[in-house]
Amino acid sequence: MRASRLLSLLMLLQAHGRMTAAQLAERLEVSTRTVYRDVESLHAAGIPLYGESGHAGGYQLVDGWRTRLTGLTAHEAERLFLAGLPGPAAELGYGAAVAALQLKLHAALPPALADRAARIQERFHLDTPNWYADGDASPHLAEVAEAVWRQRRIAVRYRSWAGEVDRVLEPYGLVLKGGRWYTVAGRPGRDGPATYRVNQVLSLTTLDEEFPRPAGFDLPAWWRAHVVRFRAGLHRDVATIRLSSRGRDRLREIASELVVAAVDDTAGPPDDVGWVTAVVPIESLTHAHGDLLRLGADVEVLAPAALRDRLAATATALAALYAPHPAVIGSGGRAPT
Repeated sequence: MRASRLLSLLMLLQAHGRMTAAQLAERLEVSTRTVYRDVESLHAAGIPLYGESGHAGGYQLVDGWRTRLTGLTAHEAERLFLAGLPGPAAELGYGAAVAALQLKLHAALPPALADRAARIQERFHLDTPNWYADGDASPHLAEVAEAVWRQRRIAVRYRSWAGEVDRVLEPYGLVLKGGRWYTVAGRPGRDGPATYRVNQVLSLTTLDEEFPRPAGFDLPAWWRAHVVRFRAGLHRDVATIRLSSRGRDRLREIASELVVAAVDDTAGPPDDVGWVTAVVPIESLTHAHGDLLRLGADVEVLAPAALRDRLAATATALAALYAPHPAVIGSGGRAPT
């Protein structure tokens, strides 16, 4: 453990030029006293390292000296594909390995390329969850990831749409979609895998049973096909709507690509007041009711009648709720009851 930390300290100085003991302690997640001891050990090993006191001081390697001790461990090499996703890597329990991997990759680059890589890291950031959610809190995510890696069956208590159920799963892989983690898993004696949302796992026990991974199973290909099947089965009905120009613009911000494409494909020319009529797919009356309410008075449902009636009832209830109170006093407040 200490040897790995000494190497990390060395490569931090190689990558950043000069760093204070406090900065090194923060990056290495140790105390400044530990940094002082590590620096002394590097001195004793003949590393040309020196320190300067003062406001602009810190530790620094002699100009031109570089280490070539940048070989990856097996654990770091396995996590190479997560190097650009530090957030998800940390959720999986691989944060330390990915941080060490990035440091080694940076140290191995020639100075010009290392500078370009650093600038890219400063200027681009990937944030996977959407605006209105921070992603899943999945306490069993690291255990599922380990079971995926080791090909071990897991016994889980799972919250499904029908209630809590007990399942034995064979997790083939993990997928991060819109800030939410899913495991693609089979079940012993069942044909074909299914998806399970990891934060719906209520309890988990890793079994000492290795399962055979299906020959030729391609996780990205399976997931793409699953998304296509999901979207195809999602919209089972259609609605005919009228949209103002403002409503059409707003629809592009809140609706799925399928709904937006349907408006573009079916909308006729604008009428005298600039509204267009289009046919859009809907998942259910309940979902369509909630989605179209977000457009307010910039949408009118023409069909089906049941959806139009629901929206009309909601509009009537809202009008009654916000109608002027009969006992409003002149000062703008309500009269006491």
